[in-house]
Amino acid sequence: MDVVSRTWTWLSTGSHWTGAEGVWHRLGQHLFLTVACLLISCAVALPVAVLLGHLGRGGALAVNISNAGRAVPTFAVLVLLLLSPLGTHGSWPTVIALVLFAIPPLLTNAYVGMREVDRGVVEAARGMGMTGRQIVARVELPLAFPFIVTGIRSAAVQVVATTTLAALPGGGGLGRIITAGFRLTDTAQVVAGALLVAVLALLVEGAFVLAQRGLDPLRRRRGRPDGMEYA
Repeated sequence: MDVVSRTWTWLSTGSHWTGAEGVWHRLGQHLFLTVACLLISCAVALPVAVLLGHLGRGGALAVNISNAGRAVPTFAVLVLLLLSPLGTHGSWPTVIALVLFAIPPLLTNAYVGMREVDRGVVEAARGMGMTGRQIVARVELPLAFPFIVTGIRSAAVQVVATTTLAALPGGGGLGRIITAGFRLTDTAQVVAGALLVAVLALLVEGAFVLAQRGLDPLRRRRGRPDGMEYA
């Protein structure tokens, strides 16, 4: 029986989807870790990117430092954190490694989006008496929204794929299916685990594409029946 047939047999076996070691349980762990890391990354990176993009100072340095971090493999960071005192604190080494991995696309896209806003539009808003906060909320963020969501989408897909590393130090997630397959020398289980991660990444990508279309403030304004925009 070839690998494809054996992988399908593994995926279609009901016992592989239930219980503490089943796919549904591992999927829940994977999603929880992904969402937690993504929220922390957004809370750290987006305010900094929006502020620096609005001020127009210091952003290039922050982006370059952030992008330099991409050269460091996430696995290497995870190993170093596991060897540090943090290694005794459960999932925190994995969380920190994934957060550091997710920050660069979030920071870069949000900053670029803020700086790509037409300066003429910003000056016109300032001339109308808008405060700095009003300009950010009503002008810059709506116009930078596609860039920001693209950064979040990119970070989310990367985190979904990289969260499989959580299984190496004994954490949860779909990566446990893959590591168990290696331990059992079960190629079909390894392929099944990798396929599940790939499908989840594609679903996350699609969800963010739909969310971007539905939540884009400029698209929603253009879609109003009266064609009018409101502040």
